[in-house]
Amino acid sequence: MITCFIRYEIDPYKKDAFMEYARNWGQAIPRCGADLVGYFAPHEGSVSTAYGIYHLPDLASYEAYRARLKDDPLGRENYEFSQREKFILREERQFLKIASTPHAGPHTELIKP
Repeated sequence: MITCFIRYEIDPYKKDAFMEYARNWGQAIPRCGADLVGYFAPHEGSVSTAYGIYHLPDLASYEAYRARLKDDPLGRENYEFSQREKFILREERQFLKIASTPHAGPHTELIKP
């Protein structure tokens, strides 16, 4: 399993446009085969940093997913929307593998001093 982390630098005055972009990807990305964790917009702190995160089995799956996304009407429309409105100033994409598994379950006992 690989996770794609996309870091966006967005125009802070066009945050609403990024929110629309994120909602559109919320429909198109899962439909095209990736396991979308979510898109995250600025809330506190930086007003210009946003993220998109999704999982895929491997890089070959990523390539197939990208081809489907390119042919998806909403995917194409959303890309064109970002180009036209220019709310994304910079985009960085990284592929990472989880290194912390297996994870422990939630702690259910109270710790006494």
